[in-house]
Amino acid sequence: MVRINRWLAIIAFVIYTPLGLSAQAASPSFMEMKFINISHRGASGHAPEHTFTSYELGKAMNGDYIEIDLQMTEDGELIALHDETIDRTTGKKGLVKDLTREEIKQLDAGSWFNEAFPEKANPEYKGLQIPTLREVFDQFGNDSKFFIETKSPDVYPEMEEKLINLLYEYNLIGGVNDSGNVIIQSFSAESLRKIHAMEESIPLIQLLSYYAPASMTDSEIEKLKEYAVGVGMHFTAANPAYVKKVKDSGLLILPYTVNEKEDMEMLLDWGVNGMFTNYPDRLDEVIRKRIERNMIHP
Repeated sequence: MVRINRWLAIIAFVIYTPLGLSAQAASPSFMEMKFINISHRGASGHAPEHTFTSYELGKAMNGDYIEIDLQMTEDGELIALHDETIDRTTGKKGLVKDLTREEIKQLDAGSWFNEAFPEKANPEYKGLQIPTLREVFDQFGNDSKFFIETKSPDVYPEMEEKLINLLYEYNLIGGVNDSGNVIIQSFSAESLRKIHAMEESIPLIQLLSYYAPASMTDSEIEKLKEYAVGVGMHFTAANPAYVKKVKDSGLLILPYTVNEKEDMEMLLDWGVNGMFTNYPDRLDEVIRKRIERNMIHP
């Protein structure tokens, strides 16, 4: 519980920085209005997902964290891609695990967006590359916060070791960087427990799948708290009672993927700690308007 409370305090402080406010300057009522705005695959509602363009837009639109899905190439390179295959976003076919870094870098990861969303098409999207995680860190470095997901870790041996080593190499974890700049999530409890065993300072989020309204027993909560500081689930599975129980237990709750303002408002009313969105600009607008209303009507 001590570790979880420490991370709750750290992450709460991180959330204030986009508005240029310190924790000391915030009133308790204002603190209740603050949430983590996570750019889902970057600002992927506006630009091709998991490209530098999408990540840069996410930052420009006041996303607090860049979300990165990890896959791994045949030659052991961690890359930012949601699917295990290249089929959906490149116009080519194949499994990432069967392709080398060089083969991945030759793919066009932007043109599909222009074809799928002609009203948002941009000629500059044509030819955008799938970035390696190393390239993402080179581009954004310590000036950004990363929400990283280990995708299908059972398919990729030593994915967790490679990730931890790279985070250390770029001084994103450990020492003075023990500040919530990197959060790791996964649907795989085994992957998260492995990461926790290697570096317990990293806050971990357990992703959960529900095919009915979300619920959680006290024993399930206690098991999660052995390694995780919070949970994430599709927002349509969440409900007010579930949100309250999770938060009362001391865990964070971060639903995904919330793109409509009315759903954002609903979840904020329920008290979630943040959410993933393809439109960080929309969430930023919702949050700022709520803050303004709170300031006008304390």
